[in-house]
Amino acid sequence: MRHALSVAAGGSPADAFDTADVPVGAVVYDPAGVELAAARNERESTGDPTAHAEILALRRAAARRGQWRLDGCTLVVTLEPCTMCAGALVLARISTVVFGAWEPKTGAVGSLWDVVRDRRLNHRPAVYGGVLADECAAALRAFFR
Repeated sequence: MRHALSVAAGGSPADAFDTADVPVGAVVYDPAGVELAAARNERESTGDPTAHAEILALRRAAARRGQWRLDGCTLVVTLEPCTMCAGALVLARISTVVFGAWEPKTGAVGSLWDVVRDRRLNHRPAVYGGVLADECAAALRAFFR
């Protein structure tokens, strides 16, 4: 999660860049714990409404792996995924989701909805929420100040 926080912040303080994008970071690890991809939100910088950190990290991980199925992989993200991202990680067959801050307004991994545990779907990843929640929430609060 600390690495995802670093990605959300734009890397190291020396690499941080000014952006209007909400500082959310996501990292995908393979089953052995090797980083496949990392991303931060890029909606504002790219004008792409789907450029959430999770979507970008999933795309990059799939490209690196050479297939869309990310079985055995873990997605670590600083904010509870929204419905779009929750649906994408289910469809990508992510095995484990670890997230930091809860998102009561749009969260789809337990807060507002629980897309990833819907028994009607054919894949349900393990979920670990609230990891370093205070640190993740603090980064978001600082951005919105």
